[in-house]
Amino acid sequence: MSLDVPTALLEKAERGDVTDAEFVDCVRVSLPYAWDLISEVAARAKEGTEEFADNTTPPPSEAERGQLLRALASDAIRGGLERHFGVKLSFQNCHRVAAFLPSAVDGERYRKFISPRGQLLNQSPELRDC
Repeated sequence: MSLDVPTALLEKAERGDVTDAEFVDCVRVSLPYAWDLISEVAARAKEGTEEFADNTTPPPSEAERGQLLRALASDAIRGGLERHFGVKLSFQNCHRVAAFLPSAVDGERYRKFISPRGQLLNQSPELRDC
């Protein structure tokens, strides 16, 4: 299961729409490792002089890796996080998360990061089973 949905939020969703804030809070509580990592990368992207910031440190365990995969594999979760943090998230190798400023999307560094070549160049034998 991707998210631990409180009963009240599930009932609200059954009756109609939920707000982005309610959804993102559910993600924050359910996937704390993913939330913290994405929060940190997004903050560095906004504070820095570069167009993006990324994480290259593998998660400490498979549980944390699972959180990151669930967060970024879901269109709804990824979209909610992008709207909340005001960045475009990109993902490689089940742990390399990058946060791009909106102005950098479709720029040269963004295109390189999301390209097949970029994916291939970011491979290593120890990541084959991640």
